[in-house]
Amino acid sequence: MRSFMTAFGVFWGIFMLVIMSGAGRALQNGVLDGVRAFATNSAFFWTERTSVPYEGFQRGRRWNYDNQDLEYIRSNVAEIEYLSPRLFGWQQDGDNTVRGERTGVFNIYGDYPDYFKIDQWTTLKGRLMNEIDVMQKRKVCFIGERVVETMFDKDEDPIGQYLKLSGVYFQVVGVIHPETRINIGGGKKEETIIIPFTTMQTAYNYGNIIHFFSVTARKGYSVSSLQEKLKKILKERHQIAPDDLQAVGSFNIEAQFIKFGKLFTGIQVLTWIVGVGTLFAGIIGVSNIMLIIIKERTQEIGIQRAIGATPGKIMTHIVAESVFLTLMAGYIGLSLGVFILAMLNKFLESQGDELFFRNPQIDLRMALSALAILVISGVFAGLIPAKRAISIKPIDALRDEG
Repeated sequence: MRSFMTAFGVFWGIFMLVIMSGAGRALQNGVLDGVRAFATNSAFFWTERTSVPYEGFQRGRRWNYDNQDLEYIRSNVAEIEYLSPRLFGWQQDGDNTVRGERTGVFNIYGDYPDYFKIDQWTTLKGRLMNEIDVMQKRKVCFIGERVVETMFDKDEDPIGQYLKLSGVYFQVVGVIHPETRINIGGGKKEETIIIPFTTMQTAYNYGNIIHFFSVTARKGYSVSSLQEKLKKILKERHQIAPDDLQAVGSFNIEAQFIKFGKLFTGIQVLTWIVGVGTLFAGIIGVSNIMLIIIKERTQEIGIQRAIGATPGKIMTHIVAESVFLTLMAGYIGLSLGVFILAMLNKFLESQGDELFFRNPQIDLRMALSALAILVISGVFAGLIPAKRAISIKPIDALRDEG
């Protein structure tokens, strides 16, 4: 019982190390899987009220990007690979999508084909947007899966059908599925309807304004540098004070990924600190129990020394016993931890793809590192008791009465 309780400390240390490492990996998998198909070299821009008076304009001025901004940027900023503006549908009370007697409220966006190269979507039926849709201002739309479920019967093919979007009819030419969870504009991406940008500007009388635009940097250029360059250009074109930090809203995905990397590195470091610390406490317990065992076996060790056992053999025997006790407890903890992670993974898979926590696991390097720690810890746990054992003179050990 004494050995069992001591070994439990080692078991719990390795068990906690495995569970915490698997949980950290699951969180990392869930977050990165949700953004894996998003362009990491991308930046996004929108407008805010000005916060500094400038050139006769009062602070608090509302303003918008326009088509001329994009033409200027395309012509004068060589660092850009893709540039895609976006319009958001009219904000209205009640339903904005109608088909016969069916109605719904969905996110309606006006985009260019390049946006699908920044935020990737998979075509389930039909096709994706192309340049001809934009040039000819076609009244076509591309809808998410939730839109299909709401506006169409289960076995009905939506391709070729019409939806009335805020009073204007559009033909469904594509059913699309998002490859990432990042959603610019809010709401669920499965509840999205996308139409050509030029069609939206014309059909809903937006004029030449742009609500939002996204860019990606060419290979070899920094997204952060591109972000600052574009903010400077936009401020100059719209008479905004250079020191106005609020007027041009923006962020870049590259910076977010760097933050994610630091966060997950911190989680891994914390996991090892807690796990190894708990394991170390268990190893100290093993060393203490081995010292007690050596005291109880003093006469036995004396007899072994008297009949010719060398100090090396005595030490090897004690260290081997310590390693065995440590490895046995650690192996049980490792096996139980892996089993629980496997059961948790099956449960998470049954919950679908919406969770930001998936595929909890430990890799081979983690398992091998844990086993190496156990062996080394077992050796150290046995060394002090072993040295104590061989320091006892045979004649004194034989006289010992426990």
